Amino acid sequence: MKYQSEYHNQELAEEYIRELKNTVTKPWKIMEVCGGQTHSLVKNGILNMLPPEIQMIHGPGCPVCVTPLHLIDKAIHLAEKEGVILCSFGDMLRVPGSQKSLLEAKAEGADIRILYSPLEALKIAKDKPEKEVIFFAVGFETTAPANSLSVVHAHRMGLKNYSILTSHVLVPPAIEAIMNDEESDIDGFLAAGHVCTIIGLEEYYPLVEKYKIPIVVTGFEPIDLLQGILMVVRQLEKGDFKLENQYSRVVREEGNPMAVEVIKKVFKIDNREWRGIGTIPNSGFELQENYAAFDANKKFDFNIRKAEESSECVAGQILKGIKKPHECPAFGKKCTPENPLGAPMVSSEGACAAYYHFSHINM
Repeated sequence: MKYQSEYHNQELAEEYIRELKNTVTKPWKIMEVCGGQTHSLVKNGILNMLPPEIQMIHGPGCPVCVTPLHLIDKAIHLAEKEGVILCSFGDMLRVPGSQKSLLEAKAEGADIRILYSPLEALKIAKDKPEKEVIFFAVGFETTAPANSLSVVHAHRMGLKNYSILTSHVLVPPAIEAIMNDEESDIDGFLAAGHVCTIIGLEEYYPLVEKYKIPIVVTGFEPIDLLQGILMVVRQLEKGDFKLENQYSRVVREEGNPMAVEVIKKVFKIDNREWRGIGTIPNSGFELQENYAAFDANKKFDFNIRKAEESSECVAGQILKGIKKPHECPAFGKKCTPENPLGAPMVSSEGACAAYYHFSHINM
C-alpha cells in the first residue's frame, strides 16, 4: 500500500539506526510532542533501538489527557440534565472526572453518544428539535476545522438546539511553555505532522529562533520517526537550529488555507487550562462572540466547584516530560486502563496507556 508499506521498511529502519549510531556523540533529549508519535515509538520498539545517548521525552500532545478535570465534570453535569444529548469522540468517555467518568454517567442513564464527527451531532440536533444536543469539542488544531464547520452549518440551518463544549488546545504555545519550564531540559522537538497539515509551519519559526532549538515536523510511521530523530540529531551535533519538514508528503508551508479560514471565522485564541500542567497563555480556542449562541459554556448555567487531582497521579509531570510512565508508583497497580487515576492511562494517545499495553516491548 503506497505511503504505508514503505514507511515500515525494515532495511531502511536499520539504515537509519546505523546512521544515528554513527552520528551521535553526545547525550540528547528529544521530545515528541504528539501522543500518536509516542504510541508509535513504544509499539514499534523504537525506544530500544535508539543509541543510549538519545533519550526520547514524551510530551503533552494528547488533547484528551490535558482536558481539565472541571471541564469533564461540566460535560457530565450537562449530560445528566433532562432533555440533553451529549455527543463526544470515544476517547473522552473513560477519562475520569472528579466523581465519575462520562461512561459511568452513560451507564446511569445519561444520553451520551459516541460519534466520529461533529457533523453527525448536527444531524441529531436537526432530527430531534426537542432535545439540546451538545458536542464535546476536544482536540488540537487538527480537529478544529470540523468543529468550527459544525458551528457554521448550525448557524446557517438556524439550529437553536446545538452547541459545543470547547476544549481545544494549541501545540506551539505548549512547546513554548515546556521551554520556559525550569524543570525542562529538552534539546529538540519532533512536531506533530497532522497539526502542521492544518496550520502549516509559520508558527514554529519564532520558537526555533527564540529558544535556539531544532524542530522537525514528523509523521507517525516508524520510518517517519527514525528519519525525524536523525534530522534533529544531525542539527544538534552540528550546533544548528532550524525548522525542517520530514512530513513533506503531507505538510505544506502554508498548511490548509481553507481549514485555517474556517477556524479563524469561528474561534478566537484565548488562555487555556491544561490538566496537570496549569494555564498556558494563548493556548486554546474559544468561540467568537458572534457565535456565542453555540457556546455551551454560555448557553447553560454552571455551578461546578473545581476539584483537586488525585494526589497519587503524576500525570502532570509525565505530560511535561519530567517523568516516564513507569516511574509513577501507581503505574500498573492502582492505575490501569480499567481503573485509571489519570487521563494518560486511558486515552488512545496517552503515554501511560502506551507503556501499559506495550510494556513487553519496552520495559
